[in-house]
Amino acid sequence: MREFSVPPLANVPLDSNITDLVLRQAAKASNPALFSRLDSAGQWQDIRAKEFVADVSALAKGLIASGVSAGDRVGIMSRTRYEWALIDFAIWFAGGVSVPIYETSSPSQVAWNLGDSGAVAAIGESDHHENIIRQAAATEGLTALTHVWQLEGDGLDTVRAAGTAISDDELDARRRSAGLRDLATIIYTSGTTGRPKGCELTHGNFVELSENALATSLSGVVNEQSRTIMFLPLAHVFARFISVLAVAAGVTVAHTPDIKHLLPDLQSYKPTFILAVPRVFEKVYNSALTKAEDGGKGAIFHKAAETAIAYSRARQGGGVGLGLKIRHAIFDKLVYGKLRAAMGGEVAHAVSGGGPLGERLGHFFQGIGLQILEGYGLTETTAPVSVNTPERIKIGTVGAPIPGNSVRIADDGEILVKGTCVMRGYYQRPDLTDESFADGWFRTGDIGQLDEDGYLLITGRKKEIIVTAGGKNVVPALLEDQIRADALVSQVLVVGDNRPFIGALVTLDEEALPGWLQRHGLPADTKLSDAADHAEIKAAVQELINQANQSVSQAEAIKSFRIVPSDFTEASGHLTPSMKVKRAQVMKDFEAVIDDMYKSPKPTRA
Repeated sequence: MREFSVPPLANVPLDSNITDLVLRQAAKASNPALFSRLDSAGQWQDIRAKEFVADVSALAKGLIASGVSAGDRVGIMSRTRYEWALIDFAIWFAGGVSVPIYETSSPSQVAWNLGDSGAVAAIGESDHHENIIRQAAATEGLTALTHVWQLEGDGLDTVRAAGTAISDDELDARRRSAGLRDLATIIYTSGTTGRPKGCELTHGNFVELSENALATSLSGVVNEQSRTIMFLPLAHVFARFISVLAVAAGVTVAHTPDIKHLLPDLQSYKPTFILAVPRVFEKVYNSALTKAEDGGKGAIFHKAAETAIAYSRARQGGGVGLGLKIRHAIFDKLVYGKLRAAMGGEVAHAVSGGGPLGERLGHFFQGIGLQILEGYGLTETTAPVSVNTPERIKIGTVGAPIPGNSVRIADDGEILVKGTCVMRGYYQRPDLTDESFADGWFRTGDIGQLDEDGYLLITGRKKEIIVTAGGKNVVPALLEDQIRADALVSQVLVVGDNRPFIGALVTLDEEALPGWLQRHGLPADTKLSDAADHAEIKAAVQELINQANQSVSQAEAIKSFRIVPSDFTEASGHLTPSMKVKRAQVMKDFEAVIDDMYKSPKPTRA
């Protein structure tokens, strides 16, 4: 199949916008709890729709009184927390346009986002963030930026106090000033290559996509009885869309700004669904495996994992045999129930996006009772183009298009997209916008296939395809995903463009390493930098590579590798905030290591 379209199921009036979603909840007799936050005693306290609208309105009036006009851009630089959503909706109520900024951004990155968007105001979470914003403004001469506020302290009270003279009628007129085709936010790409580009996402992108998603069986996961906890960066389009979708559905949303607190927050809040990027699910699996192996129960966990995967495959195939049912029931008491309890005990679904999850992990989590609904999208498509739904799930795919969206596979395999999800264009870059569209279809840069049911399978990133000196095309993700699945490995980067053979850079998982060393009779306190040169660790990584090589041809197989003595992180500049590897940066910084790998005699396949 080369093209698949799903007609829209929801009809949204052109004069509506995102603010109508929250007002719809506030008008309900049930007055649902839209948010929940921890109080000083460590207890979760609900914030109901009417209470949320009242505070949003007060802040919006303050923004208007401070000179924020309809269409003006306002920056938000903060960790994931309740006030992020509060300010986001206040900007929309004031008729403004939100410009999210990752809280880890450098002054130069902040200056680019605020300067390129022409922001008139910005809100930082703390003194630290406010100082970065002011430093960026002073260094780059951002004269349009007239206000900088803080979320902490009395910063928001200052905004509220400024708006006491603004009438309800003036606020309502400003709130109604935007329609579906008007700009809601400018989200800058995380920049795996080059300068970040500002993606213009409209109110219609969010509203029509949300309403159409809720017209499917996803409404059984996302509704007034649902709870979720947000821990991904709200500056990222994935978390941002789910945040709006949750308001549209009446979901109660909690936030945790520090992923180190995620486990206790999951256990106290007890969400019914969560959203995460694949790396989070990999870490959950690898942490559970490492804990089991450290406790001498590694063999049991491996058997439990094999059973979960087999059970999920059998269910997807249409039937589960009696022996497999019995084994699954036993491991549910021994292993699976404990894993679900660690996530709060009530999580039945998870939404995965931002990268490929992998069939193995999908079947594992499905087999333990956590159905992962993997989807696909980009910043330019307001996150989801397609998604698996509870009604029908095909693990290994990213589902069929959400109603209102279409997918086409170009002759060279590139995925093209059209529909309610697609952005208006790149802010102030008509040249880039023109390059990115072909006959109305957005060029995603990813390559993939459509099956007979219109379900999309992602096979790689067009720009990341490696062409060896011998002319062989290699998709690195096919190898990287398999090797990274092991607890010992943190990151993998397959290289070999214009080289005689395929190689790889590998980093070790600092959390899993001590336990691995101890189990193999080695000093658990061995430093990461020293472990990279250890013969037993090299042998273990070689074995992982040998296994991955079985899935590809001889020409595509990894012939040599180097273990890098430090991990790729966001702080090191090698990962984006959404945990994607910046290939160009890694290859630049480790050019000498790569060159050394290719100076050695050409190895043979193990």
